[in-house]
Amino acid sequence: MEKVKKTNQADKTKRENHNNFIKLSRVIALVVAAGILLAASFLIPSKKLQNGEQNIKYYPAKVVEVLQDNTQKDTTTEGVRRGSQVITIEITKGPYKDQTQTIENYLSTLFNVYVKEGSKIIVRATVYEDGTNFSVYNYDRSYFIYGFVGLFALSLCLIGGRKGLMSFISLGLTLIMVIKILLPLLLLGYPAVTVTIGLIIFATIIGFILLDGVNVKTISATIGTITGVGLAGLLTLFAGIVGHITGFQMEEAENLVLIASQEGLKVKNLLICGILIASLGAVMDIAMSIASSIHELKEANPRQSTKELFRSGMNIGKDAMGTMTNTLILAFTGSSLNLLLMMYSYGIPYSQLINTDIIAIEIIRGIAGSIGIILTVPIVAWLSSVLENKKAF
Repeated sequence: MEKVKKTNQADKTKRENHNNFIKLSRVIALVVAAGILLAASFLIPSKKLQNGEQNIKYYPAKVVEVLQDNTQKDTTTEGVRRGSQVITIEITKGPYKDQTQTIENYLSTLFNVYVKEGSKIIVRATVYEDGTNFSVYNYDRSYFIYGFVGLFALSLCLIGGRKGLMSFISLGLTLIMVIKILLPLLLLGYPAVTVTIGLIIFATIIGFILLDGVNVKTISATIGTITGVGLAGLLTLFAGIVGHITGFQMEEAENLVLIASQEGLKVKNLLICGILIASLGAVMDIAMSIASSIHELKEANPRQSTKELFRSGMNIGKDAMGTMTNTLILAFTGSSLNLLLMMYSYGIPYSQLINTDIIAIEIIRGIAGSIGIILTVPIVAWLSSVLENKKAF
């Protein structure tokens, strides 16, 4: 009886030490990430080009009254209102706060901001020598967007608990790193692929540590994720060379070339960088799923051999890779739906369609990311199987 009590006490102490180690590793990860972001804010110069609208500012406003409504529904555009409105607005922020203006709001098929009394909008203030001219720019969607993000965070935390919270923090840190580190360095002319890979490695390590601390699962998932994303990048590079596809054929290439002529931006490898970042989430997902499953299998049956664990991991991975590759390819397809619909409506011949730059780019994006997912499965299954039988954490 005494021996059982000592064993239980030892197990309890071991669990407490393990939990304390996880908490400490999370704190260290947060401190390191915050420190790097803070240092980046001071050390990386923020260079922004002049956009040709130095005399134009944008301010939130609300519609006080609709004086005239000369709009009507257009049956040729599915009931979209066209025409004009005469409205009185009140600026709610900025140097013109509390000022009221009466302006005309023109509505067309493509520019369509139909307002009512109380509507929140963004107005464009164009400064001239003889005064400021105000016009309707768009709906003020900021509160809706913040609320939608809040709903996502709340759902994640309620369902996922502490791990859900850590996932949200990890996502936030990754997005901030993209904005504060990746984009400024790309604009300054640093090697695009090198900087992106560095960001991916750092974001993956921080993300997995915040999610589950430092253990066998996170080590296997981290190595597998970095390897899988790297292989997707190499495949993209190879496909681009063979298929004569570079960043200069992207939709935004014309504007990027203009920026590159004024700054040190290198456009050529931006396509690869986009695919690396787009693939990261899906690869992280499948890597952690396999590593976590193998860990649970080992915990349930400590006698399982490395070969048995690897076989189980591969079976789990085979089930997961089908849905994950579908997710990635369908995501790219969905983002190009309007383009595909337009091409289909014009009856573009297959031989022309398959050889257009846009279609080739989307195919490379979807296939390269999916192959990265597929190759991640055996890598993580093997690493997890080996490490679970030799674990030191």
